[in-house]
Amino acid sequence: MMLANRYALPLVKGMIAAAAALALPAAALAQNADEAPANGELNIPANVQIFGKNDPNHRRATAKVNGEVITGTDIDQRLALIVAANQGKVSPDEMERLRMQVLRNLIDETLQIQEAKASDVAVSDEEVDETYNRVATQNFRKSPAELKAYLDTIGSSPASLKRQIKGELSWQRLLRRNVAPFVSVSEEEVREVMDRLKAAKGTEEYRLGEIYLSANDLNQKQVEANAQQIVDQIKKGGSFVAYARQYSQASTASVGGDLGWVRLPQLSPEIADVAKTMQANQLVGPFPVRGGYDILYMIDKRQVLTSDPRDAILSLKQISIEFPAGISKDDATKKAQQFSQTVQAIKGCGEADAAAKSVGATVVDNDQVKARDLPGALQETVLKLNVGEATPPFGSLQDGVRVLMLCGRDDPKVDQGPSFDQLMSQMEDDRINKRAQTYLRDLRRDAVIEYN
Repeated sequence: MMLANRYALPLVKGMIAAAAALALPAAALAQNADEAPANGELNIPANVQIFGKNDPNHRRATAKVNGEVITGTDIDQRLALIVAANQGKVSPDEMERLRMQVLRNLIDETLQIQEAKASDVAVSDEEVDETYNRVATQNFRKSPAELKAYLDTIGSSPASLKRQIKGELSWQRLLRRNVAPFVSVSEEEVREVMDRLKAAKGTEEYRLGEIYLSANDLNQKQVEANAQQIVDQIKKGGSFVAYARQYSQASTASVGGDLGWVRLPQLSPEIADVAKTMQANQLVGPFPVRGGYDILYMIDKRQVLTSDPRDAILSLKQISIEFPAGISKDDATKKAQQFSQTVQAIKGCGEADAAAKSVGATVVDNDQVKARDLPGALQETVLKLNVGEATPPFGSLQDGVRVLMLCGRDDPKVDQGPSFDQLMSQMEDDRINKRAQTYLRDLRRDAVIEYN
């Protein structure tokens, strides 16, 4: 699986719901060793004794999947892509865990390619090359030759990326033939969802990212510690999408943990209680949920079927001054105050250029700024401005002081929500994704895997 959205070739489009928690029932853990498991529950005694040597620090690096070898080089080259996606910010301890996750991903990828081949679903080398060239141009902004040089530099290779592309294309095509034809959504179901959307007009909905780690009574503390390490790495600059793809055990892992736009009643009570207090770009967790631990990232929030002021397109002038090197804080403050007085005296954007020139300031124009793309601290301030007004000065000794002057604003149209066809497609995609998870689970159970 790819680690960043820019690398991904999505198997299905649209919103995908989170998977149900996979917990071992408490009753199963409390059974005595001589009791037979009931209803498919595992018969695990409360006091576990390990017979034989078990070294948790020993990790087998490679595997053979139904006779097909995954080499150490395969793992190293795929791992290099992940490390690059995280700007190299991966600790040694995290690197070892990441290596094992890469091996698991390569095993899944191998099973997907093998199943496609066994089902006579073919992906030609020409198709892989065509997709590789498109990824190079659109996602990496490089020519195929430049991408090869880049991959060589980070310790990966075109072969590793092409193998990943082949796996995703094979799985996508296999699902389209073996799963999608047997998934249906009735018109009544779609209308029911559309009615619920209309009834919820004006209520808040949230776009959330989720990393879910399953846990039971035996490994709860270790899973919580692992989840905390993931949070620490993300706070240090790691990619949430990357960690979700590699570690999350929810069905949303394949799309970087993105739950899409959801409302609180659609979420479990534990997640809903956390989500309703979060702000955009906030990371929370780990916190306990049924069957494990969750990490949430609030990508954005909005009101259902209501226009969002942050989608307004603004015409702005940025007026700024720079401070000389070595200027004292007092002198900088005086200069900033003088600059502020000059800006506040400007009568509309028509006078901005001349006034800026009089105090040695520079002006930058941009007529296509979406309010939501501004830093959070500035969004509310700018949206309260009338045309011709400016924000209070902001900046630093290093970057200078600047203001934003509003010269025009085009407000967004009211969001009418998804169309009937769009909503049906989203619901079908959700069901296809859930069946895909079951399909892959069955392939894992039937596989013959030898570790080296």
